[in-house]
Amino acid sequence: MNWLAKRTTTFESSGIRKVFDLGAKLKNPINLSIGQPHFSVPQPVKDAMIDALENDKSSYTPTQGLAALREFWIDNLKKKYPSHDDRNVFITSGTSGGLVLTVLATVDAGDEVIFTDPYFVMYDPLVKMFGGVSVPISTYPDFRIDVQKISDAITPRTKLILFNSPANPTGYVASRKEVEAVAKLAQERNILLVSDEIYSMYSYDSEFVSPAEYNPATLVLEGYSKTHAMTGWRVGVAHGPSEVIEQMLKLQQYTFVCAPQVGQWGALEAHDVPMDKSVADYKRKRDMLVEGLSNYYELGNPSGAFYMYPKAPWGTATEFVQKAIEDYSLLVIPGGGVFSTQDTHFRLSYAASDASIHRGIEALLKLAKR
Repeated sequence: MNWLAKRTTTFESSGIRKVFDLGAKLKNPINLSIGQPHFSVPQPVKDAMIDALENDKSSYTPTQGLAALREFWIDNLKKKYPSHDDRNVFITSGTSGGLVLTVLATVDAGDEVIFTDPYFVMYDPLVKMFGGVSVPISTYPDFRIDVQKISDAITPRTKLILFNSPANPTGYVASRKEVEAVAKLAQERNILLVSDEIYSMYSYDSEFVSPAEYNPATLVLEGYSKTHAMTGWRVGVAHGPSEVIEQMLKLQQYTFVCAPQVGQWGALEAHDVPMDKSVADYKRKRDMLVEGLSNYYELGNPSGAFYMYPKAPWGTATEFVQKAIEDYSLLVIPGGGVFSTQDTHFRLSYAASDASIHRGIEALLKLAKR
């Protein structure tokens, strides 16, 4: 008897997990693979969560989220988008949980979902899991967004456009012109635009722009994992058209139930904690890598998040990464089958200590000169 659902065969386990498994066997690895901040949760946020625990604030919250946190977001969104009369909000179990609910609420079997390639590792498997059809749009070699390519890919079956800026894995930050073009295209063609804004705090060379500025029907996904190192506390935010939010909320009742209450109290406190120093520190680390590698690697345009996506100087990205691990104990992630349909680039994360980055640059220069 086959106990497994067919959906389990539509995608493989994440290549990131395979690299982590290899890294566990290495002594003193150079780990530039981690997709989470390397700094600690800010102390005021920790204190708020400790206080919640000590006062037994650890039960379920309403499915839509802790009242105080949700009210903060309602007030904030009214100020940010005063003309958006139909923007509703709730607290999700992480931004990834918000993505799951988004696709579950909107995509039927055979529906098409457009996203740019390279893409966040969850997009393609998530679409396939629920019977949808992925439509990746290449942005190689410089990761700039060609809205005409997106327009040409739209068919009567197109249900969603997934938009991510600042982007994982490339670190690319879409320009205001690109954001406006995608937002207006989705609006004109009556396609739901989903903006994954988990890295919005990390835009180093230009102001972050949300497509919601140009398209009031944009569904926005945000969270606290990358801004305040709260990856394990699973607190995200979804806001957008009431019709969609209400159905996502209904689905959350029967899946995640709610985000952890303790984490929500921490998230509420997080808004009073300035993170400018952390952002400046990651910009400095980005600059270190650009200065160290740009003469030997094609780096694209790493202007945000805490990633860059260099082109492997020889071989496939998978071959290159295998050699990096075997010869230098350097952990980076190959793009092929993880972040992209092509196996030419690899992701490295600079959410790491300066010492690890310096060791990584040294190893990458040796690899480039092979």
